[in-house]
Amino acid sequence: MTRSEAVVPEFAELADRVYVLRYPVLDVNATLVLGGDRALLVDTLSTDAQAGELAEAVRRITAYPLILVNTHHHYDHCFGNARLAGPEGVIWAHEAAATELRLHGARQQREAYQQWVGRDPGFAAELSAVTLLPPNRTVHRSSTVDIGGRGVELHYFGRGHTEGDLVVEVPDAGVTITGDLVEQGAPPDFADGYPLEWPDTLAAVLARLAPRSIVVPGHGAVVETAFVQAQHADLSRLDWLIRDGHADRVDPVKVAASSPFGQAASLVAVRRGYAELTGDE
Repeated sequence: MTRSEAVVPEFAELADRVYVLRYPVLDVNATLVLGGDRALLVDTLSTDAQAGELAEAVRRITAYPLILVNTHHHYDHCFGNARLAGPEGVIWAHEAAATELRLHGARQQREAYQQWVGRDPGFAAELSAVTLLPPNRTVHRSSTVDIGGRGVELHYFGRGHTEGDLVVEVPDAGVTITGDLVEQGAPPDFADGYPLEWPDTLAAVLARLAPRSIVVPGHGAVVETAFVQAQHADLSRLDWLIRDGHADRVDPVKVAASSPFGQAASLVAVRRGYAELTGDE
């Protein structure tokens, strides 16, 4: 859905003082966690206009100052940073995601413009006008952010959707925010992915989930643990298809056709997996 077609939703409460806003453009999720005197916002959408709408939705819930978290470096999760944080704001991310946005954010911005200019020129123009603001607090393995007597945990379990996927846990509410390590309603995006490592990374996430945990994916509807288990099984199947296909020198197109995610979504994964097994990645 394009911005001109979108009706901006409100935040919905998932658990005690944990809210999610499912934004229609790209069906991306932003999550708000309230503490005693501060709030934490996970992901900031794509443009200044979207981030402005997100800020208005936040202020209908709380006037607390915001701490931001980016689950990874892709534009639809972090290009709203400057609008929401301002020059003095705190923005957390994994160190690889922060480095990627700092060193290559302008290139990503140009590529996003080219991707959208033929489909939605207005959205493309908004993307090109964003002032990039990389994260200024980084996670190596784990960090805990205190938001006024409430701890929110930030974890890095390994490469998957990108090199620097951060998982956010709200332990006292049973909520886990996975970014695009989990997607609902569409196949995983492997363009910057690591298909041979993604299953192990997601297994580490699963090891921390209870049977009825609330899981906020990067895109789509909120899910429970069973959905994550099913996606892990599909990613594991694709992993072995890639390994077996590479060993047998099977054409990547044929391997992708057997993927549980479909040929179109999986061909880039097979090619990336083959490159890694060959030592070219």
